[in-house]
Amino acid sequence: MYLTGIGDEAGASIDAQIRATKELGWDSIEGRNVQVGDYPAGNFHDIPEPAFEAVVAKLQEAGIRICCFGSTIANWAKKITDPFEPTLAEVERAIPRMQRLGTKLVRIMSYAVREDAEDQMEEERFRRVREITRRFLDAGIQPVHENCMNYGGMSWQHALKLLENVPGLKWVWDTGNPIFNPDRSKPKPWPRQDPWEFYQKVKPWIVHVHVKDCIWNQEKNDADYTWPGEGHGQVRRVLKDLLASGYDGGISIEPHLAAVFHDASVKADPERQYQTYVEYGRRLEAMVREIQAELAGTGA
Repeated sequence: MYLTGIGDEAGASIDAQIRATKELGWDSIEGRNVQVGDYPAGNFHDIPEPAFEAVVAKLQEAGIRICCFGSTIANWAKKITDPFEPTLAEVERAIPRMQRLGTKLVRIMSYAVREDAEDQMEEERFRRVREITRRFLDAGIQPVHENCMNYGGMSWQHALKLLENVPGLKWVWDTGNPIFNPDRSKPKPWPRQDPWEFYQKVKPWIVHVHVKDCIWNQEKNDADYTWPGEGHGQVRRVLKDLLASGYDGGISIEPHLAAVFHDASVKADPERQYQTYVEYGRRLEAMVREIQAELAGTGA
């Protein structure tokens, strides 16, 4: 088991991401958006080649690895009715860059939910995610699907159906996402998902974890993000269950306290964002130490 974090939650620049990682004493970053020099920020698979090479040089100098690509492939901003070719182009850009960095995991999704249609075009989703998965696996890279605002995140039933139809696909479990995602396996009005139930159903496929936590705020119809273990994401319970089971993958922080990747209205000054990230990491470390001590005391 190792601790890591989605670097752009510490700061936009690769320098801030490396600095936060080293301050925490960690040796890896989950790479999502990154900015270097005079180049604009972008996903690891989208920034220009000179920018990518500059990022590689800084990572190598710092002795920091990229454990996972947090790609935008088939994510909540992409529609299943969009042409497939742009998705395949993202895959083909990601593969050589992941190989250059020695990165073995790539986070993908299964396209946005069709909010105004009963037909979720399942067979087309399965076909596309199968092809995405095949291309990564052929390149020696493991794709991991996140339970987020996408088909596979609609409920645990949808998740299992996706996994059954996409051989070789694995899962990245996000502890906070079930709190704000409706359970679309049930009749309207949809209740919020049960994070423990969903986790148990996909546990056999989990090889990576995102830790965020939140409480659903009914009045504002949105989530209030919290420190790990202070919300309703069952963070401590999930981590204890995973560690008791011998989990040896990554546990990656995604605080959302100072910035939200998919919500441009949530901003913070860079120093507050950086310090929040580091504090979040320290709190997670403390939680993991406590869990490990408990498990050692029980002989688990």
